[in-house]
Amino acid sequence: MGVAAAWARSKVNVALLNDNIGSTQAKAGMKSEFLCADLDGIILISDSLWDSAFELISMHFWYVFLIPFWRIQGIAVLKHEIAQRVLPDISKFPQREELIEFLRRERLGGRRLILATGADRRIASAVADHLGFFHEVLASDGVNNLSGERKRDAILAATSGKGFDYIGARRADIPVWKAANCAYLVDPSRRLLKTVSTLNQVGGVFRSAQNRWASVWQSLRPQHWVKNLLLFVPIVMAHQLNQPDRISKVFLAFLSFCLCASAVYILNDLFDLYADRLHPKKKFRPFASGKVPVWNGLALVPLLLGCGIFVGFLTSSLRFLDILGIYIAAATVYSLYAKSIPILDVLMLTALYLLRILAGGAAANVLVSPWLLALSMFLMLSLAFTKRNAELISRITNPDLSPIVAKRNYHLQDREVIQQFGVTSGYLSVLVLALYINGREVTKLYRHPQLIWLACPMLLFWISRIWFLANRGKMSEDPVVFAARDPLSYLLGVLLILILFLAS
Repeated sequence: MGVAAAWARSKVNVALLNDNIGSTQAKAGMKSEFLCADLDGIILISDSLWDSAFELISMHFWYVFLIPFWRIQGIAVLKHEIAQRVLPDISKFPQREELIEFLRRERLGGRRLILATGADRRIASAVADHLGFFHEVLASDGVNNLSGERKRDAILAATSGKGFDYIGARRADIPVWKAANCAYLVDPSRRLLKTVSTLNQVGGVFRSAQNRWASVWQSLRPQHWVKNLLLFVPIVMAHQLNQPDRISKVFLAFLSFCLCASAVYILNDLFDLYADRLHPKKKFRPFASGKVPVWNGLALVPLLLGCGIFVGFLTSSLRFLDILGIYIAAATVYSLYAKSIPILDVLMLTALYLLRILAGGAAANVLVSPWLLALSMFLMLSLAFTKRNAELISRITNPDLSPIVAKRNYHLQDREVIQQFGVTSGYLSVLVLALYINGREVTKLYRHPQLIWLACPMLLFWISRIWFLANRGKMSEDPVVFAARDPLSYLLGVLLILILFLAS
């Protein structure tokens, strides 16, 4: 709710500036016949080039090797080649609604509007057709990149020297602002605003009410870090909580996994831009909504991975680093490819959970019991199927989600099979627990192992409840994240810890 509200509250301040700009207000009030506006970061909150590039790569990954070749030939060539292969649905792009309304009012007031952008003409024309109020489109054509002085010259030619006002956001627009009668700026830095105000009169500043740093933090998906608590399971089950050195290393491993997992989440969001924008909730994610530029995500991915691997080195465990590397590779393969393959996707999700447990054992230098791995495998497989089942139910209740859920390549008729697989896997985890309690190994760690039998009905109840909630359409998020916010799950967790303590 908070994210949606923050996005909806985004508003623009078009008030005339005071002080050194006040003396030019009278002149600023004399509007030019032509009003020119840029596209990327202005009308569109995001950048059409970056968005189109990621949509192209998500459709055909091998294009990632062609993009550098196109870039060497020039930025105009790169824009043109991408635009010829993919034309995103412009209506789904995050748009600066208040600025669009401003332009629409200016059109009704008799001004001639020109879309002047460095984006490729194919994309610019699609935007102009979608909005329907621009008289002319000036854009890159595959040979010339319409930016800076080229954009200035193109506007001067289109206006026949009659004078124009210009709405921009970048330092590259300074030559255009210098030639304009009046400058409008969108989310400028203080330095840029000061520079432009010394070159020309500033008619207004459009600002969005959003906290960039809060959006960057949200893009890390810190709520999903709860999954990395699985790294502490081996040391807890091995009864090594009285070893501060081992606990500190597991904590470092936890931090390492959080950083690396966030890098993979960002990469996943970048390749899912189009799908997220079709989703009623995911469209408010930082990259899909344009709150965080795509290029920021590209910079964050190697930074987070580098920091995560560095922290991993502090654990002094080469085995942990090996598992961390496997996790990063597997999570990337899942995000880019495997999540669209039925059954393989849930198996890989389960493997990612098991890698966390193995990594925790490696960091603490404790043996991970085969019983623990077996129980975790069936339990996590059940939760993975729960997630897919919940997505199919969302598809039934919200037909608009069909293109997104179909990307998973699951069909509505698969629901019954998914439920059977999921419930069976969950109950098998209870069976593994029961067999463990009956085994010889349990007597080495517990003096009263018979008390652990109480955990079996508790686990049966929790798994059954999760599936009931999922089938009723009340599981709209990852089951593990749901459990982290569920009071009853916390209560059962406390009872389980109490049982294990009494059994010790």
